[in-house]
Order: sequence, then C-alpha cells, then structure tokens
Amino acid sequence: MIHVADPIKLKYFVDGEWLESKTDKYMEVSDSSTGEVFALAPCCTASEVEDAINSAHQAFQIWGGLPIQKRTQVLFAWKALLEKHMEELAYICSREVGKNLDEARGEIVKIIEGCEVGVAAPMLAKGESIMNVSTGHDTVSYREPLGVFAGIAPFNFPAMIPWGWMIPLCIVTGNTFVLKAASMVPTSSVRLMELLQEAGLPKGVVNVVTCSRHEAEILLTHPLIRGVSFVGSTDVGKHVYSVAAAHGKRVQAQTEAKNHGLVLADASLERAAAGIINSTFGCAGMRCMALPVCVVEDKVADEFIGYMTKFAQQRIVGCSYDPKTELGPVVSADHQGFIKNWINKGVEEGADLVLDGRDLVVPGFEKGFFVGPTIFDNVTEDMTVGRDEIFGPVLAIKRVADFEEGIELMNASRFANGSCIFTESGYYSREFARRTHAGMVGINVGIPVPVSFFPFAGHKDSFFGESHVFGLDGIRFFTETKCVTTRWFTEADKKQKKVNTWEGTVNR
Repeated sequence: MIHVADPIKLKYFVDGEWLESKTDKYMEVSDSSTGEVFALAPCCTASEVEDAINSAHQAFQIWGGLPIQKRTQVLFAWKALLEKHMEELAYICSREVGKNLDEARGEIVKIIEGCEVGVAAPMLAKGESIMNVSTGHDTVSYREPLGVFAGIAPFNFPAMIPWGWMIPLCIVTGNTFVLKAASMVPTSSVRLMELLQEAGLPKGVVNVVTCSRHEAEILLTHPLIRGVSFVGSTDVGKHVYSVAAAHGKRVQAQTEAKNHGLVLADASLERAAAGIINSTFGCAGMRCMALPVCVVEDKVADEFIGYMTKFAQQRIVGCSYDPKTELGPVVSADHQGFIKNWINKGVEEGADLVLDGRDLVVPGFEKGFFVGPTIFDNVTEDMTVGRDEIFGPVLAIKRVADFEEGIELMNASRFANGSCIFTESGYYSREFARRTHAGMVGINVGIPVPVSFFPFAGHKDSFFGESHVFGLDGIRFFTETKCVTTRWFTEADKKQKKVNTWEGTVNR
C-alpha cells in the first residue's frame, strides 16, 4: 500500500452528528487505481454501535408516528440533491471501488430509482378493508413500521445497495436504520449521509458506523433491532440469517452467485457477445449479477469465443475515474491477488486459458489493482473455477451439445441468482423461462436486473429469507400487518344478554 501524506481520518454518524471514534483501530481505504491509502475508517467500538442502535430507537418514537407524506418529502428533497451532485458522487464511488465513471453513475441512478419507488409508499403500503365481514363487523388491515433495522453492506456497491436497496423503503415506511458500511469503501456512505441530512432527515433516523465483524454481531442479536438486511458472501449470509432469525429478527440476505448464460446455435452470436462482454467484465466482474459462465452449444463455441476474445481485447482498461476507461481496477490488492489465484487454479484444473489478464499493467498506474479480461474454454463441471464465485473479470466457457444438456447443467448449480438465454427461438425462450431455477431471468438480456418496483429475487444459495429486496417484497419486509375489527352496537345489541363465543365473527 502507498499512503498519501495525510490520510483523512473518517468519523461515524450517530444521532445527527459526526463523531470521532474512541477506537485505536482504523481500516485503510485506498484509491483502487493508484494504490494510495487516502482515508482511514474507524473500527467503531461495541458501545458506539450500541449508541447507534439506541439513537435509532429513540428517533423511531417520533419518526414512526409521522404522516407518511412527511416522510416522503425527505426522499423528494434527497432525490434532487442526488441529481445535483451526480458527478461528485460518481467520482467518490469510482475512486474507492474501481468501477468506471459510467458504472458509478449507474449506482447513483439506482439510488434515485429507489427514492422514486419509496415516494410511492402511500400507495404501496396501504392495507385492505371489508365492510360487514360478519353482520355489523368491519375489518381493516394496516401496514405499520416495526422499529430499528440494520443494514450490512458489501464492498462492490457501496452506494446503490445500502442507500438505494435498503434505506429508502426502510425510512419511508416509518422505520429507522443503522448502517454498517463496508470498511474498505466508506467514503460514498459518508457523502450520501451528508446529503440525506441536508435533505431534512431528523437526527437518529439513519446512523452510520464502520466496524469489524465482531462489533457487527451486535446488530444480529440486539433486542432493539427488528430486522437485518445483508448483502455479501453465502457463508456469512447463512450466519446472519441463522443468528438474527434465532433472535426473532426478520432477515433478507442476498448472497453469492455464479450466473450462467446459455448461448444456442441460432443466437445472433456477435450481438450476444457484445452484450455479454458488459455482463461479464462490467464493474470488473464484481457484482452478483455478473455473467461469469457461458454455456455454449459446441457447434458455435469457437465462433462465439472469437467474438468474446476480440471484444475483450478492445476494452479500454485504465484509471477508474478517467472518462475513457471501460474496465477499471478491482477494489483492493487482496482482492486482486484472490482473482489471480483463481486464474492460476483454473489453469491447474485443466481449463484452456484463451485470454490471460494476470499480468496487466496500466502505464502511469502501476500500483493500481488491475486484472485484465480473462477467458477460459473447455471448463467442465469438476472444475471449481466454473462453479464457485470469483467476483472478477473472468469468464468460463462450458460447451454442451444442446438446450437440454445446457439447462440441466445450469440448474445443477447451488446458486440461482440470475440466468439468461441467447436464442432466436420462442420455444426455447419460453422453456428456459419456465424451467430455469434462477430468480431473475434474461431472454437475450445479459444482466436481468429488474427495475426497483420488481423484487431482486435470488433463489437457492443466493438468498436466505422470505421477502426480497425492492418491489412489494421490500414494503412487506419493512412493515407488519395489523388487523382491526370493529363493531358498533345498535340499541337491540345493547340489550343482548348472551354473546356468542365467537363474538359474531363466525358466519356459519
């Protein structure tokens, strides 16, 4: 690591104030393109994490009782600030994560999209009612906030995931929030919190800490936390789900993926390859909706690989915040080494290395965390390089004889986040949509991420919980139902001497 002369020592945010931690442990935040450590994030103490929870609990007493339109006004104001500061926010995100500026702008756009769904909460969070469900009885259901929620964010989308997926729906439905920002990439959260505060959010409604897994464990067990939203690895997600659920909390845990795309012989191969390049190498492969495996009909595999190799070699690799860059670095030196070790393993396992990105050097940015586009051919099911999540710009080609072999191979994966098919056949498109195990499916679409009024719906080992992120699932996760049954007595009712066991609510 290279340290700038004076790295910024970041603070944490509790009860409407930026505070200096009492910790003696700080975590390095680096510029992914240069390798320079430009900031230090505090490993907040257990008591500081508890302070954040208590602040959120106190804020809920007022925030949860406000009319919903008063809460939506904060999102309206924040949305305007996000649009005003788009370029600044994109640069901050690009610098710490490594994604190019267009990809970073997309993160901010997805936060704005989350706000736009959130301001529809007066329509989405309504209950139901029936008059005269039984003679003289009316029933109304309400969706009410629960209290304090915790969010544990990953490093790959430090802006979109906590600030777009979690916070808008959480706070607009009347809850309060404690965010454990990813310690490697906290500066996006710092600026987004400042803008949310500027938008008029009352103190304590959102609190931000950085800490280790040890202190984060408090968020899974603390009695004031009502639910936990997590994005990260499958092993940690299983732990979050089991521990938090055992302590009576709601959980949505989005975890790993190894998305597969099926390329049939009748597909428009050049156009498919042009889209898959973005799916595989966009965000340097560091996203759970990347497409790291292509299952290709053998008769067209050579032609398809030719297109993929050509397009991959044309990608402009460079400093993440250079406007010309198409493929930036990965997030850290450790992650760079992790990806290179996976490439080494693929070679050892016997896959054919068509394109090797291990030794890529960007002139002027020699200390950056770069990995070039990498393509393996003839990857078989006994090779871990084609089964496990690498989270980098690495594509595995698996050859199959036909559609049936392809979908059977894909469905054998323990992950089921996204899947896609490239074909001109309506029959195979329909069969694929019906039979694939994945929760998000693309037909000639390489990144089948739904817009925010649909749920982000992973299956199998890609998700643990009941209610997914976004859409009506998101509203349900952050609210609980209360049913109220009412009866008003007539004069005859008041004279009634004997009342039925069921109080008249049974009609038979």
